Amino acid sequence: MEETPAAQLEQVLYEVKKTIVGQDHLLERLLVALLARGHVLVEGVPGLAKTLTVNSLATATGGTFQRIQFTPDLVPADLVGTRIFHQGTGEFVTSLGPVFANLLLADEINRAPAKVQSALLEVMQERQVTIGRETHKVPNPFLVMATQNPIESEGTYPLPEAQMDRFMMKVVVGYPTPTEEFAVVDRAIAKGPGPEQVLDPERLLALQAATERVYVDPSLMEYAVRLSHATRFPAAAGLPELDQYVTYGASPRASINLALAGRALALLRGRDYVLPQDIRDLAPDVLRHRIVLSYEAMADDVSADTIVSRVMTAVPAPQPAPATAGR
Repeated sequence: MEETPAAQLEQVLYEVKKTIVGQDHLLERLLVALLARGHVLVEGVPGLAKTLTVNSLATATGGTFQRIQFTPDLVPADLVGTRIFHQGTGEFVTSLGPVFANLLLADEINRAPAKVQSALLEVMQERQVTIGRETHKVPNPFLVMATQNPIESEGTYPLPEAQMDRFMMKVVVGYPTPTEEFAVVDRAIAKGPGPEQVLDPERLLALQAATERVYVDPSLMEYAVRLSHATRFPAAAGLPELDQYVTYGASPRASINLALAGRALALLRGRDYVLPQDIRDLAPDVLRHRIVLSYEAMADDVSADTIVSRVMTAVPAPQPAPATAGR
């Protein structure tokens, strides 16, 4: 008997957790992005196993893994590749860059200049690279996890809002608890077995196809739209006191990604239909990086997460009829 999608994904999590302690939220969001064909921006201080997490996920899913350390002296060719003259044959040959992998870690993306950031974001959107006159498609499935360090601003190039919008989710990673950190140290010393491959790219593509068959009730699509709209016009949602704090709210991509990610989370949780709780659980990660705060918000120490939390409280979740929800 063939395993259900949820059981297969549970196996992936089990393998990754052989090396990763905690970080349940990040792992779940990475799988959601992988199933929904999105990308993830991760914000956290150094040393929180972000690289190891993506590498372990690549091993468990049978995908290829590449890591790019972004620095101010990078050029786009360092990412996508270039044409090299071969003296022996007298011809140009194409050398493909590290973006040609199933899982790509873009480490400290805010350390590279705008031209390099744009090159990566173009690959994320188009899933292909043009070098010379030739177009090369990146492997499928394809996931980019970009990281940025929130505690350093010197020598960094912050991502413009329009480019931040390309990421399906922004996940904020915090420090482990003392108990988790003890387990991290113990595993680092003991050097236990690492993750084993339990999927392959073909089965992962089948899981992506299963995600696309998950049912989203129209009332939940409307709920996603109302959440996004409330971040643009808080007064219309009964939150006039937040108007002064929001310069621009979430774009329509937020509504789309709430629905797409909701389907993936539902599949991960063993359902073929989306519930309001799926949308609510994903809302902070999908919305936080799409809200442009005003100077008043910075002065009053109001964060995007505060705005999202207030909006979720003000916008009531729908209650789809059981027959409709389960189809």
